[in-house]
Amino acid sequence: MIVFWIAVGVLSAAVAGLILRRAARAMAGGGDADSTLPLYQRQLSEIEDLADRGLIAADERRSTHAEAARRLLSAANAAGPAWTAPAMARPVLLAMAVAAPVAALGLYLGLASPGYRDQPYAQRLDQWRAAPPTQLDAPRMAAVLRSVTGERPTDPEPYRFLAIAEMASGDAGAAARALREALRLAPDRADLWESLGEALMVAAEGEVTPQAAAAFQRALEQDPQAATARFHLARGQIEAGEVEAGLAQWRLLLSDLPTADPRRPVLQAAIADVSSGPRPAAPAVVGAPEIAAMVDGLAARLVAEPDDPEGWVRLVRSYSVLGDVARRDAALTQAKARYADNPQILSELAKAAAVEPMR
Repeated sequence: MIVFWIAVGVLSAAVAGLILRRAARAMAGGGDADSTLPLYQRQLSEIEDLADRGLIAADERRSTHAEAARRLLSAANAAGPAWTAPAMARPVLLAMAVAAPVAALGLYLGLASPGYRDQPYAQRLDQWRAAPPTQLDAPRMAAVLRSVTGERPTDPEPYRFLAIAEMASGDAGAAARALREALRLAPDRADLWESLGEALMVAAEGEVTPQAAAAFQRALEQDPQAATARFHLARGQIEAGEVEAGLAQWRLLLSDLPTADPRRPVLQAAIADVSSGPRPAAPAVVGAPEIAAMVDGLAARLVAEPDDPEGWVRLVRSYSVLGDVARRDAALTQAKARYADNPQILSELAKAAAVEPMR
Protein backbone atom coordinates (compact mmCIF):
# COMPACT_ATOMS: atom_id res chain seq x y z
CA MET A 1 0.00 0.00 0.00
CA ILE A 2 2.82 2.44 0.84
CA VAL A 3 4.56 1.68 -2.47
CA PHE A 4 1.30 2.37 -4.30
CA TRP A 5 0.84 5.81 -2.72
CA ILE A 6 4.49 6.72 -3.33
CA ALA A 7 4.03 5.82 -7.00
CA VAL A 8 0.84 7.89 -7.17
CA GLY A 9 2.61 10.88 -5.66
CA VAL A 10 5.55 10.66 -8.05
CA LEU A 11 3.27 10.29 -11.07
CA SER A 12 1.16 13.28 -9.95
CA ALA A 13 4.26 15.43 -9.60
CA ALA A 14 5.55 14.29 -13.01
CA VAL A 15 2.25 15.05 -14.73
CA ALA A 16 2.09 18.49 -13.11
CA GLY A 17 5.63 19.22 -14.30
CA LEU A 18 4.85 18.15 -17.86
CA ILE A 19 1.74 20.32 -17.98
CA LEU A 20 3.58 23.38 -16.75
CA ARG A 21 6.48 22.74 -19.13
CA ARG A 22 4.15 22.45 -22.11
CA ALA A 23 2.30 25.62 -21.07
CA ALA A 24 5.60 27.51 -20.80
CA ARG A 25 6.62 26.40 -24.30
CA ALA A 26 3.27 27.46 -25.70
CA MET A 27 3.59 30.93 -24.21
CA ALA A 28 7.17 31.27 -25.41
CA GLY A 29 6.11 30.34 -28.92
CA GLY A 30 3.48 33.06 -29.30
CA GLY A 31 0.75 32.13 -26.91
CA ASP A 32 -0.86 35.57 -27.48
CA ALA A 33 -2.29 34.48 -30.85
CA ASP A 34 -6.00 33.76 -31.02
CA SER A 35 -6.67 30.38 -32.64
CA THR A 36 -10.07 31.55 -33.92
CA LEU A 37 -8.58 34.10 -36.32
CA PRO A 38 -6.93 31.54 -38.64
CA LEU A 39 -10.18 29.57 -38.59
CA TYR A 40 -12.26 32.47 -39.97
CA GLN A 41 -9.54 33.35 -42.47
CA ARG A 42 -9.62 29.78 -43.75
CA GLN A 43 -13.40 29.95 -44.03
CA LEU A 44 -13.10 33.07 -46.27
CA SER A 45 -10.63 31.24 -48.53
CA GLU A 46 -12.88 28.19 -48.75
CA ILE A 47 -15.88 30.38 -49.70
CA GLU A 48 -13.89 31.94 -52.52
CA ASP A 49 -12.73 28.52 -53.69
CA LEU A 50 -16.28 27.11 -53.73
CA ALA A 51 -17.54 30.14 -55.65
CA ASP A 52 -14.76 29.86 -58.25
CA ARG A 53 -15.69 26.19 -58.77
CA GLY A 54 -19.33 27.11 -59.26
CA LEU A 55 -20.55 25.19 -56.21
CA ILE A 56 -22.35 28.16 -54.63
CA ALA A 57 -24.44 30.92 -56.23
CA ALA A 58 -23.34 34.53 -56.32
CA ASP A 59 -25.97 35.67 -53.80
CA GLU A 60 -25.04 32.90 -51.39
CA ARG A 61 -21.36 33.74 -51.90
CA ARG A 62 -21.90 37.36 -50.89
CA SER A 63 -23.98 36.52 -47.80
CA THR A 64 -21.64 33.81 -46.50
CA HIS A 65 -18.60 35.94 -47.28
CA ALA A 66 -20.09 38.85 -45.35
CA GLU A 67 -20.97 36.65 -42.36
CA ALA A 68 -17.48 35.09 -42.21
CA ALA A 69 -15.90 38.52 -42.52
CA ARG A 70 -18.11 39.85 -39.71
CA ARG A 71 -17.03 36.99 -37.44
CA LEU A 72 -13.38 37.57 -38.34
CA LEU A 73 -13.61 41.25 -37.43
CA SER A 74 -15.46 40.45 -34.19
CA ALA A 75 -12.83 37.89 -33.14
CA ALA A 76 -10.02 40.29 -34.03
CA ASN A 77 -11.57 43.05 -31.92
CA ALA A 78 -12.22 40.73 -28.96
CA ALA A 79 -8.78 39.15 -28.94
CA GLY A 80 -6.50 40.27 -26.14
CA PRO A 81 -3.19 39.29 -24.74
CA ALA A 82 -3.24 35.86 -23.11
CA TRP A 83 -2.48 35.64 -19.44
CA THR A 84 1.06 34.66 -18.57
CA ALA A 85 2.70 34.32 -15.23
CA PRO A 86 5.64 36.62 -14.50
CA ALA A 87 8.99 34.98 -15.10
CA MET A 88 9.84 35.25 -11.41
CA ALA A 89 6.63 33.41 -10.41
CA ARG A 90 6.97 30.41 -12.73
CA PRO A 91 9.46 28.48 -10.54
CA VAL A 92 7.16 29.06 -7.56
CA LEU A 93 4.15 27.68 -9.46
CA LEU A 94 6.13 24.64 -10.53
CA ALA A 95 7.32 24.06 -6.97
CA MET A 96 3.73 24.30 -5.68
CA ALA A 97 2.51 21.82 -8.28
CA VAL A 98 5.18 19.34 -7.20
CA ALA A 99 4.75 20.01 -3.48
CA ALA A 100 0.99 19.42 -3.43
CA PRO A 101 1.06 15.64 -4.11
CA VAL A 102 4.17 15.26 -1.95
CA ALA A 103 2.43 17.02 0.96
CA ALA A 104 -0.69 14.88 0.47
CA LEU A 105 1.42 11.75 0.60
CA GLY A 106 3.21 12.97 3.74
CA LEU A 107 -0.11 13.69 5.47
CA TYR A 108 -1.40 10.26 4.53
CA LEU A 109 1.66 8.53 5.90
CA GLY A 110 1.63 10.61 9.07
CA LEU A 111 -2.07 10.69 9.94
CA ALA A 112 -3.64 7.68 8.24
CA SER A 113 -3.00 3.98 8.61
CA PRO A 114 -1.39 2.84 5.35
CA GLY A 115 -0.42 -0.50 6.83
CA TYR A 116 -3.91 -1.29 8.09
CA ARG A 117 -5.49 -4.19 6.28
CA ASP A 118 -8.75 -3.83 4.37
CA GLN A 119 -11.88 -4.82 6.27
CA PRO A 120 -14.55 -6.15 3.93
CA TYR A 121 -18.10 -5.45 5.01
CA ALA A 122 -18.87 -9.16 5.38
CA GLN A 123 -15.95 -9.56 7.77
CA ARG A 124 -17.06 -6.61 9.87
CA LEU A 125 -20.61 -7.94 9.92
CA ASP A 126 -19.36 -11.28 11.23
CA GLN A 127 -17.49 -9.45 13.99
CA TRP A 128 -20.60 -7.49 14.95
CA ARG A 129 -22.68 -10.66 15.07
CA ALA A 130 -20.14 -12.32 17.32
CA ALA A 131 -20.03 -9.36 19.71
CA PRO A 132 -22.45 -8.96 22.63
CA PRO A 133 -25.45 -6.81 21.58
CA THR A 134 -24.75 -4.36 24.41
CA GLN A 135 -21.45 -3.43 22.73
CA LEU A 136 -23.06 -2.45 19.43
CA ASP A 137 -24.42 0.96 18.62
CA ALA A 138 -27.75 1.33 16.85
CA PRO A 139 -26.46 1.41 13.21
CA ARG A 140 -24.34 -1.73 13.72
CA MET A 141 -27.22 -3.48 15.46
CA ALA A 142 -29.45 -2.57 12.51
CA ALA A 143 -26.88 -4.07 10.11
CA VAL A 144 -26.84 -7.31 12.10
CA LEU A 145 -30.62 -7.49 12.19
CA ARG A 146 -30.86 -6.93 8.44
CA SER A 147 -28.78 -10.04 7.94
CA VAL A 148 -30.99 -11.92 10.39
CA THR A 149 -34.12 -10.95 8.46
CA GLY A 150 -32.58 -12.48 5.37
CA GLU A 151 -31.98 -15.72 7.24
CA ARG A 152 -35.49 -15.78 8.75
CA PRO A 153 -37.70 -14.32 6.04
CA THR A 154 -40.94 -15.74 7.51
CA ASP A 155 -40.39 -14.51 11.08
CA PRO A 156 -41.77 -11.04 11.93
CA GLU A 157 -39.67 -10.67 15.09
CA PRO A 158 -36.36 -9.80 13.39
CA TYR A 159 -38.18 -7.11 11.45
CA ARG A 160 -39.65 -5.73 14.68
CA PHE A 161 -36.23 -5.54 16.33
CA LEU A 162 -34.79 -4.07 13.13
CA ALA A 163 -37.41 -1.32 13.32
CA ILE A 164 -36.36 -0.54 16.90
CA ALA A 165 -32.71 -0.31 15.85
CA GLU A 166 -33.53 1.87 12.84
CA MET A 167 -35.57 4.17 15.05
CA ALA A 168 -32.70 4.42 17.52
CA SER A 169 -30.45 5.29 14.55
CA GLY A 170 -32.74 8.18 13.70
CA ASP A 171 -34.13 6.65 10.50
CA ALA A 172 -37.88 6.54 11.04
CA GLY A 173 -38.51 5.81 7.36
CA ALA A 174 -36.41 2.64 7.49
CA ALA A 175 -38.18 1.64 10.71
CA ALA A 176 -41.54 2.01 8.98
CA ARG A 177 -40.37 -0.16 6.08
CA ALA A 178 -39.20 -2.88 8.46
CA LEU A 179 -42.54 -2.80 10.30
CA ARG A 180 -44.47 -3.12 7.05
CA GLU A 181 -42.46 -6.25 6.30
CA ALA A 182 -43.30 -7.57 9.76
CA LEU A 183 -46.99 -6.82 9.22
CA ARG A 184 -46.90 -8.59 5.88
CA LEU A 185 -46.01 -11.70 7.86
CA ALA A 186 -48.22 -11.01 10.90
CA PRO A 187 -51.05 -8.63 9.95
CA ASP A 188 -53.07 -9.44 13.08
CA ARG A 189 -50.53 -8.13 15.60
CA ALA A 190 -51.71 -4.93 17.27
CA ASP A 191 -48.27 -4.12 18.67
CA LEU A 192 -46.79 -3.99 15.17
CA TRP A 193 -49.53 -1.67 13.95
CA GLU A 194 -48.91 0.58 16.95
CA SER A 195 -45.18 0.64 16.24
CA LEU A 196 -45.84 1.48 12.59
CA GLY A 197 -48.05 4.37 13.61
CA GLU A 198 -45.34 5.69 15.94
CA ALA A 199 -42.68 5.40 13.22
CA LEU A 200 -44.87 7.30 10.75
CA MET A 201 -45.56 9.89 13.41
CA VAL A 202 -41.86 10.42 14.14
CA ALA A 203 -41.13 10.65 10.41
CA ALA A 204 -43.75 13.45 10.28
CA GLU A 205 -42.01 15.35 13.11
CA GLY A 206 -44.49 14.22 15.76
CA GLU A 207 -47.68 14.86 13.80
CA VAL A 208 -50.43 12.23 13.87
CA THR A 209 -50.78 12.04 10.10
CA PRO A 210 -53.67 10.25 8.36
CA GLN A 211 -51.32 7.35 7.62
CA ALA A 212 -50.30 7.10 11.29
CA ALA A 213 -53.92 7.36 12.39
CA ALA A 214 -54.87 4.56 9.98
CA ALA A 215 -52.16 2.34 11.50
CA PHE A 216 -53.43 3.08 15.02
CA GLN A 217 -56.97 2.26 13.90
CA ARG A 218 -55.77 -1.09 12.57
CA ALA A 219 -54.17 -1.73 15.95
CA LEU A 220 -57.50 -1.07 17.67
CA GLU A 221 -59.22 -3.47 15.32
CA GLN A 222 -56.91 -6.19 16.58
CA ASP A 223 -56.92 -5.03 20.20
CA PRO A 224 -59.54 -2.47 21.32
CA GLN A 225 -57.53 -1.85 24.52
CA ALA A 226 -54.25 -0.96 22.75
CA ALA A 227 -53.11 1.90 24.98
CA THR A 228 -50.54 3.46 22.67
CA ALA A 229 -52.96 3.61 19.75
CA ARG A 230 -55.69 5.10 21.93
CA PHE A 231 -53.31 7.70 23.33
CA HIS A 232 -52.08 8.95 19.96
CA LEU A 233 -55.48 8.91 18.28
CA ALA A 234 -56.81 11.09 21.10
CA ARG A 235 -53.78 13.34 20.73
CA GLY A 236 -54.56 13.64 17.05
CA GLN A 237 -58.08 14.79 17.93
CA ILE A 238 -56.68 17.42 20.29
CA GLU A 239 -54.23 18.69 17.67
CA ALA A 240 -57.08 18.88 15.15
CA GLY A 241 -59.05 21.17 17.49
CA GLU A 242 -61.35 18.54 19.01
CA VAL A 243 -59.92 19.17 22.47
CA GLU A 244 -62.84 17.97 24.58
CA ALA A 245 -63.27 14.79 22.56
CA GLY A 246 -59.57 14.01 22.80
CA LEU A 247 -59.50 14.71 26.55
CA ALA A 248 -62.50 12.44 27.03
CA GLN A 249 -60.63 9.62 25.31
CA TRP A 250 -57.54 10.24 27.44
CA ARG A 251 -59.61 10.17 30.64
CA LEU A 252 -61.26 6.95 29.52
CA LEU A 253 -57.83 5.45 28.84
CA LEU A 254 -56.64 6.60 32.26
CA SER A 255 -59.57 4.86 33.92
CA ASP A 256 -58.79 1.64 32.05
CA LEU A 257 -55.13 1.56 33.08
CA PRO A 258 -54.36 -0.39 36.28
CA THR A 259 -53.44 1.69 39.32
CA ALA A 260 -49.88 0.37 39.29
CA ASP A 261 -49.39 0.94 35.55
CA PRO A 262 -46.23 3.07 35.15
CA ARG A 263 -47.82 4.91 32.21
CA ARG A 264 -50.42 6.61 34.39
CA PRO A 265 -48.19 9.53 35.50
CA VAL A 266 -47.33 10.38 31.90
CA LEU A 267 -50.97 10.31 30.87
CA GLN A 268 -52.05 12.33 33.90
CA ALA A 269 -49.45 14.98 33.10
CA ALA A 270 -50.65 15.15 29.48
CA ILE A 271 -54.28 15.57 30.58
CA ALA A 272 -53.33 18.31 33.05
CA ASP A 273 -51.20 20.03 30.43
CA VAL A 274 -54.01 20.20 27.87
CA SER A 275 -56.70 21.00 30.43
CA SER A 276 -54.76 24.05 31.64
CA GLY A 277 -55.35 25.73 28.30
CA PRO A 278 -52.96 27.33 25.82
CA ARG A 279 -49.52 28.15 27.20
CA PRO A 280 -47.33 31.09 26.20
CA ALA A 281 -45.24 30.32 23.16
CA ALA A 282 -41.70 29.25 23.98
CA PRO A 283 -38.79 31.11 22.39
CA ALA A 284 -37.99 29.82 18.94
CA VAL A 285 -35.13 27.34 18.90
CA VAL A 286 -33.45 26.17 15.72
CA GLY A 287 -34.23 22.49 15.15
CA ALA A 288 -36.81 22.33 17.99
CA PRO A 289 -39.52 20.56 15.89
CA GLU A 290 -37.09 17.81 14.87
CA ILE A 291 -35.83 17.43 18.45
CA ALA A 292 -39.37 17.32 19.83
CA ALA A 293 -40.33 14.67 17.26
CA MET A 294 -37.41 12.47 18.28
CA VAL A 295 -38.31 12.91 21.95
CA ASP A 296 -41.90 11.93 21.21
CA GLY A 297 -40.62 8.80 19.48
CA LEU A 298 -38.43 7.93 22.47
CA ALA A 299 -41.34 8.45 24.87
CA ALA A 300 -43.60 6.27 22.72
CA ARG A 301 -40.99 3.53 22.61
CA LEU A 302 -40.63 3.58 26.39
CA VAL A 303 -44.37 3.17 26.74
CA ALA A 304 -44.17 -0.04 24.75
CA GLU A 305 -40.78 -1.17 26.15
CA PRO A 306 -40.31 0.50 29.54
CA ASP A 307 -37.38 -1.66 30.72
CA ASP A 308 -34.68 0.66 29.36
CA PRO A 309 -32.84 2.68 32.04
CA GLU A 310 -30.65 4.50 29.55
CA GLY A 311 -33.75 5.44 27.56
CA TRP A 312 -35.41 6.93 30.64
CA VAL A 313 -32.32 9.00 31.41
CA ARG A 314 -32.27 10.27 27.82
CA LEU A 315 -35.99 11.09 27.98
CA VAL A 316 -35.66 13.08 31.20
CA ARG A 317 -32.62 14.91 29.84
CA SER A 318 -34.44 15.67 26.57
CA TYR A 319 -37.44 17.15 28.37
CA SER A 320 -35.03 19.22 30.46
CA VAL A 321 -33.31 20.54 27.35
CA LEU A 322 -36.65 21.40 25.74
CA GLY A 323 -37.81 23.14 28.93
CA ASP A 324 -40.90 20.91 29.22
CA VAL A 325 -41.05 20.77 33.01
CA ALA A 326 -44.37 18.93 33.28
CA ARG A 327 -43.32 16.03 31.08
CA ARG A 328 -39.85 15.98 32.60
CA ASP A 329 -41.30 15.59 36.11
CA ALA A 330 -43.78 12.95 34.95
CA ALA A 331 -41.07 10.92 33.25
CA LEU A 332 -38.77 11.38 36.25
CA THR A 333 -41.46 10.13 38.66
CA GLN A 334 -42.16 7.11 36.49
CA ALA A 335 -38.46 6.25 36.12
CA LYS A 336 -37.77 6.67 39.84
CA ALA A 337 -40.58 4.28 40.67
CA ARG A 338 -39.24 1.69 38.23
CA TYR A 339 -35.60 1.92 39.37
CA ALA A 340 -36.07 2.76 43.06
CA ASP A 341 -33.58 0.07 44.07
CA ASN A 342 -30.81 1.19 41.70
CA PRO A 343 -28.87 4.17 43.17
CA GLN A 344 -26.72 4.61 40.08
CA ILE A 345 -29.69 5.05 37.76
CA LEU A 346 -31.39 7.36 40.27
CA SER A 347 -28.26 9.50 40.33
CA GLU A 348 -28.16 9.69 36.52
CA LEU A 349 -31.85 10.61 36.45
CA ALA A 350 -31.26 13.42 38.93
CA LYS A 351 -28.40 14.79 36.80
CA ALA A 352 -30.57 14.58 33.69
CA ALA A 353 -33.39 16.46 35.39
CA ALA A 354 -30.99 19.25 36.40
CA VAL A 355 -29.85 20.00 32.83
CA GLU A 356 -30.52 23.60 31.84
CA PRO A 357 -33.00 24.18 28.97
CA MET A 358 -31.58 25.36 25.67
CA ARG A 359 -32.14 28.99 24.68
